[in-house]
Amino acid sequence: MHLPSGTSSVWIYLFFVLLESHWDVVSAQLSYSVAEEVNLGTVVGNIAKDLNLNVQDLESRMFQVVAGSKRKYFEVNLRSGVLYVNERIDREELCGDEPKCSLNVEAVINNPLKLYRIEIIILDVNDNNPSFPSTSQVMNISENTAAGAKFPLHQAHDADVGKNTVNTYKLSQNEHFSLDVHKGESVTPELVLTKVLDREKQPVIRLTLTAIDGGTPAKSGSMTIIVNVLDINDNSPVFSQSLYKASVYENVKIGTSIITVNATDSDAGQNGEVFYSFSDVGRGKKTDLFAIDAKTGTITNTKNINFEENNAFEIRVQASDGASSPLTSHAKLLIEVLDVNDNAPEISVTSLLSTVKEDASIGTAIALVSVFDRDGGQNGLVHSQVSNQVPFKLESNYKNYYSLVVDGPLDRERVSQYNISITAIDEGSPSLSSTSVINLHVSDVNDNKPLFTEGVINVYVKENSPVGAVIKTVSASDDDIDQSGQVTYSLLPSNTDSLPVTTMININSETGDLVSLQSFNYEELKTFRFQVQATDSGVPPLSSNVTVNVFILDENDNSPAILPPYSEHGSVNSESVPYSAEAGYFVAKIRAVDADSGYNALLSYHLSEPKGNNLFRIGTSTGEIRTKRRMSDNDLKTHPLLVLVSDNGEAPLSATVSIEVVVLESSADIQTQFRHVPIKDDSFSDLNLYLLVAIVSVSVIFLLSLITLIAVRCHRTDGAFSRYSAPMITTHPDGSWSYSKSTQQYDVCFSSDTLKSDVVVFPAPFPPVDAELISINGGDTFTRTQTLPTKEKVRVSYL
Repeated sequence: MHLPSGTSSVWIYLFFVLLESHWDVVSAQLSYSVAEEVNLGTVVGNIAKDLNLNVQDLESRMFQVVAGSKRKYFEVNLRSGVLYVNERIDREELCGDEPKCSLNVEAVINNPLKLYRIEIIILDVNDNNPSFPSTSQVMNISENTAAGAKFPLHQAHDADVGKNTVNTYKLSQNEHFSLDVHKGESVTPELVLTKVLDREKQPVIRLTLTAIDGGTPAKSGSMTIIVNVLDINDNSPVFSQSLYKASVYENVKIGTSIITVNATDSDAGQNGEVFYSFSDVGRGKKTDLFAIDAKTGTITNTKNINFEENNAFEIRVQASDGASSPLTSHAKLLIEVLDVNDNAPEISVTSLLSTVKEDASIGTAIALVSVFDRDGGQNGLVHSQVSNQVPFKLESNYKNYYSLVVDGPLDRERVSQYNISITAIDEGSPSLSSTSVINLHVSDVNDNKPLFTEGVINVYVKENSPVGAVIKTVSASDDDIDQSGQVTYSLLPSNTDSLPVTTMININSETGDLVSLQSFNYEELKTFRFQVQATDSGVPPLSSNVTVNVFILDENDNSPAILPPYSEHGSVNSESVPYSAEAGYFVAKIRAVDADSGYNALLSYHLSEPKGNNLFRIGTSTGEIRTKRRMSDNDLKTHPLLVLVSDNGEAPLSATVSIEVVVLESSADIQTQFRHVPIKDDSFSDLNLYLLVAIVSVSVIFLLSLITLIAVRCHRTDGAFSRYSAPMITTHPDGSWSYSKSTQQYDVCFSSDTLKSDVVVFPAPFPPVDAELISINGGDTFTRTQTLPTKEKVRVSYL
């Protein structure tokens, strides 16, 4: 039925009920009323105004109506804030015969979260006609029935309630019967015999019973009453009780005996036999659950009895005698159904958030949970809780309404999703329970910075490596995901005075590949350090640093160089030896240096003589040329020697020098102990002068070097990763000692058993910071640990 639109068609009233609960989520309850069958879109009330809410905030605060049933009868216009009818409402379908019909819905608004309970009372309209269970009722009344006898009639049923239900009955005009209407919980008609019947005059009487409701306008329904006038059987069966009461548990086995009724008839013979049945008066579908034994009067159930569907039954029992025109009597039976805990609690979840951020604060609402148990009494009392170990809990809002909130810190990197089990247990015996699982995903926030796999990264690069080569790939991992877990790499600027690292190294920002921008020279740069920063793409971004130490490895790329006064192969070099020289006589000393380090700079000397001449030998590490034996008359006066100086690299490099040794008849012919080119006459030539000046110059330079060495012996410089390493002085078993300065290490060798003392310098490998200075020449032994500065000259003193 559709009512006219307008304010007169909708009754609205509002009242606020302050809850006794201490929870802020449920702040008030609204109550509205609306008639059934109103048009869709009919306004029920301005819910925003009644709740003191700003209409502009409804949409942003996610205001919504949570239906209490499967169908959503009402909805809210978020622009105007009015509550309107969304689906057709049929009060009879919703509530049946209940005198009060209402729908409970909840309204939810966020920021902050509040829950409003709304009760909407469905008002009845007179849209149903009264109707009888059948179109006619047949009654058998004996003709000797005394006036004043009453006979129950079928009650009319009206699906409407209140004043719209059956209000009265009317009987068609006749001379034998009148109508007696009883008003109580329901309006019951009874047929009253006002004049004794005469079967011979009128064996069948037809009457019309009309039921009228109290609606405006009133509606009615009618039934035909057929009265068969019977011949005399003057005693009717009499029940032992006019009202029987029984109780039975729901779900009892079909065929269970519930109660036995009893009636007696004073007549004899067939007229005294009693047969039991359910009266057609008031018989409905409810009585289909039961059956009565016609002879014994025992009532049993024929179907399953469910307390949740009907908790009580009212049945009229009829007793008839065995006469051809039987007499009947009636009794009322009330059956009470006792509840059994056969319904588990039902859990309904309304999710507010599909995901929750891992930095969500404690108390953040995730979902609304409602619990309902169809059982009654103690069996319907329910307790709910989160049953598994998760950082969430249920907070009670109102009765069996709860909010699922965050109860502990969340960490997506540890647990990315939760299966939250909510268990509801009733207080029945035995108790029943049900569980609902909520799947909740935890979203990521940028709370983890990238971490490198190593605390310090050491990289070893060979010198002369090609430009653009990948020398190392650094890697950092971030436990975050998506954009917060994407890592980029960069070089941090160096605070040192050395060359900017960006001129030597580049880094691929995505892969972390370290690429050389130049070819390194070990003799110029041995080591350097820089820092790599890994930054994620989160907001705000997080970063971490790692130190990278680059060590340049030496390659054998420098050949030995012959030091003056001797020139390399192709020049004239001459030495003289007296004919009387003994074995071991010192002839000359070859000095050479190698710019490489380590084994690449460890030099060895080798001598080549003409075949058949085995007069000279050379120290492989000192470069000293000495005689192996005394001279003989068969020896030549001139001996051409070829000295090969070779390093110890994997691919050894070498240099050669030629020396011509001239044998003199006497030692008087030797003009000087210094090396010289043989002369053809005794006069002091210009060549001798040049040689003398060169020797003196070398000696002065050597003395200045020794003085400088003594001055800086006590000076120490630190810095394990400076551009140049600290000098070091070491010794050799043949009596020589070496000095490493800047990029070179020199072996300085002394000879104490000859008239000549020269300095021979050998490069050495990459030295440590501290070195030990040892001289092992006879009794002149001393030990001293000294770190020498890297930029000072060498000072050497003879011991």
